[in-house]
Amino acid sequence: MKLSVLDQTPTSNGQTSQQTLQNSVELAQLVDKLGYNRIWYSEHHGSENLASASPEILIAHIASVTKQIRVGSGGIMLMHYSPLKMAELFKTLSTLYPNRIDFGVGRAPGGDWHSTLALHEGKKPRMDNQYEKLKETIMFITETMPEDHPYHNTLAAPFGGTLPEVWLLGSSGSSAAQAGQFGIGYSFAQFISGQLSAPMLDAYRSNFVPSEIMPNPQVNVGYFVMAAETTEEAEYHAASLDLNLLFMEKGMPFKVLSPEEALNYSYTEMDKMRIQHNRSRFLVGSAKEVANTLRHHDEQFGINEAVLGTISHSHEARLKSYELLAKELL
Repeated sequence: MKLSVLDQTPTSNGQTSQQTLQNSVELAQLVDKLGYNRIWYSEHHGSENLASASPEILIAHIASVTKQIRVGSGGIMLMHYSPLKMAELFKTLSTLYPNRIDFGVGRAPGGDWHSTLALHEGKKPRMDNQYEKLKETIMFITETMPEDHPYHNTLAAPFGGTLPEVWLLGSSGSSAAQAGQFGIGYSFAQFISGQLSAPMLDAYRSNFVPSEIMPNPQVNVGYFVMAAETTEEAEYHAASLDLNLLFMEKGMPFKVLSPEEALNYSYTEMDKMRIQHNRSRFLVGSAKEVANTLRHHDEQFGINEAVLGTISHSHEARLKSYELLAKELL
């Protein structure tokens, strides 16, 4: 099984955005040396605790300070942008860093309504044309716009370079078949829904049409993960993410609090139920326990790759989690 990273650039309480992004550089360089396959950056707007509003800029910088790891978006929120601009951005990145760039696309707003409205200059955004926009972006990237298309004479520069990999991100399974029909990769966000299933991935594989971008189907699954030397230590650090998810669901502003703050928080009975429910979205335990669960999922669902997102108050604990899992699985 391949291991990869989803870096949502979490900002801990008391930490500056500059420190957060420097931590992201340190993480990328570590996992590059450890042999992780790719690292993706998410797009979140109007967030106090996530510093990645412009993944395309992070991709360019991280690719320049790493050597072999693939770098990409996990994902760009295509609803906010034109297909031509996205094709130009990722063709440029892929020309600068051949065979290392991923264009991962999400269909959510990636922020609250105020941010979405501002991104669309006060106009109500369309939500019903995202597959059409993705199809046009792919045609711009591959330089295969049909003659009868209005954009046939519009070219996305630069030309003739290495193509980026294209991935469609999903959390409900509804996009699995569509990803297959486009001939691109499918990334299922277990960390959002907690509902990974074999029929969902089968729908992707059975509908897959080989393409210039991807000749064979590729699946990866994204998890929230906290691994440590012991189960007890992992549970201690995971308390921060438990509280983060709770605050997120309540729409409360927050940064990543320390495990001590999280463990001393006054939870209602409903809060405790939500925390228990959210545990289906991530893996917590010793590195051996987490690795065994990932191996089981690989056997059960045939996933090619696990994309691990670790959010903790301690940057050192975060790095250690990735290091321990590399020792177990790579």
